Amino acid sequence: MEHPGMRQVAHEINIAVPADTVHRLIAEVENWPRIFPSVIHVAHEEAPEGEERLLIWEAAPTAESAPSAESGPTAEGGPSADGGPRSRPLRRIVEPAALRVNFQHLVTEAPVAGIGGAWLVEPLGENASRVRLLHEFRAEGDAPGALDRIGAEVDRDARAQLAALKENAERDVADAGLTFSFEDTVLVDGSVKDVYAFINEANLWSERLPHVATVRLHEDTPGLQTLEMDTRAKDGSLHTTKSYRVTFPHQHIAYKQVTLPALMTLHTGHWTFTDTDEGVTATSQHTVTLNTDNITTVLGPDATLTDARTYVHTALSTNSRATLNHAKAHAEGRR
Repeated sequence: MEHPGMRQVAHEINIAVPADTVHRLIAEVENWPRIFPSVIHVAHEEAPEGEERLLIWEAAPTAESAPSAESGPTAEGGPSADGGPRSRPLRRIVEPAALRVNFQHLVTEAPVAGIGGAWLVEPLGENASRVRLLHEFRAEGDAPGALDRIGAEVDRDARAQLAALKENAERDVADAGLTFSFEDTVLVDGSVKDVYAFINEANLWSERLPHVATVRLHEDTPGLQTLEMDTRAKDGSLHTTKSYRVTFPHQHIAYKQVTLPALMTLHTGHWTFTDTDEGVTATSQHTVTLNTDNITTVLGPDATLTDARTYVHTALSTNSRATLNHAKAHAEGRR
């Protein structure tokens, strides 16, 4: 039976992308860091059969970015007011045949007493769809004023989420070549803990890595890092970057760069560390979306998308390989 204080709202948007493709982008959470600007990383947790339990790490949205998928106002463990990374748990039931994803926040904070909803994707022909984002929520004490405040925040967040989904889904379909992924790997004859520690201790990179000039690392909550760096390019110029990182000792570090160079609209990545019979495989993985508006400005009037892709791949891979090789030397030196 529906609670008498429950409020229900619906938002929708039309997207020029097939319905099954849009549903897949919503259902497969590995897509979220590139689809929803505030999402840094999503991990699956143990869940009962037929449902999902997720832990979502995200940064507080700014005026230039949309909130995350299935976000809710004042969720405990959600984004902090200063924009630092936070995590929150979510329960989902994915219904592929119905192109529907139901969700429920497992933890809320006053004045929210409960919040959940669903994503529904409806075909509008072969290459178009309508996405409906439904929410239902309650306020503590069913206070009308609190319900209105929650409703206003849900309205703002839902509109931003749908706009981000539309923009990124349509861009994916229009030019799949804008987004690409690659990785670099080294084999280390050393301890996985030592390799992981080198990447995790980014506060020491200005002493350990020649291309890093200065570092500012903040980790107010263990495992959630804000990393700002000034790095040197081949021409000697300095470039400032800012990333949020989620660490999983001694296996994995996920990150999302939030201060981006001119040639990118997205940069996410993972450092992974695996013990094998031959040694430790340490891998740096990148996913990038190119900013076509700045290609000729940065690379010259005759530069092409292929030139930009090569330039970005080379620059990121060069720094990754340098970092991996220094981590290798560090770990092997400690054997």
